[in-house]
Amino acid sequence: MPLYFFRIRNGRYSGCADQATEFADRDAAWKEMTSVCAAMTAGIARKLQENSEWHMELLDEDKEPVFRIRIVAETLD
Repeated sequence: MPLYFFRIRNGRYSGCADQATEFADRDAAWKEMTSVCAAMTAGIARKLQENSEWHMELLDEDKEPVFRIRIVAETLD
């Protein structure tokens, strides 16, 4: 089974999981990523600052991005 790593970026902070997670395939990896992201969204939104961006990425075994979910806060005036 393929191995994947989660990475979170928030401003200057970037952290990648040390331990890989196994998923049966890309579809299973995507479903888990969206589930984890959904569970974290309320907490992220409450702390998000203006003109900032939060990312969650799922990396492959070589730590290359496979999927990315972004939350962007923009001031439009």
